[in-house]
Amino acid sequence: MTLRPEVASDLERRGIVAGEADTVATLREKLNDLYLEDVRRLRGRQKAGEIPLREYAAHVDELKRRYPLLGLPAELWVSP
Repeated sequence: MTLRPEVASDLERRGIVAGEADTVATLREKLNDLYLEDVRRLRGRQKAGEIPLREYAAHVDELKRRYPLLGLPAELWVSP
């Protein structure tokens, strides 16, 4: 499996380095785990009163934009 350079660099920027045993599915799962951690932190900040409820959706949208690979089909993660 050969990841597209932009995919590999986005993953590496988040501390995910593809090993020989990794597949696109396992890499996506690792990235999704990081995303879920960020979502939980964001929800915690909202519950703690740091983020007003009326602004929470905008923060969630911004978080989604920081994880564009999760919206990319797995077959587009690899070079042809």
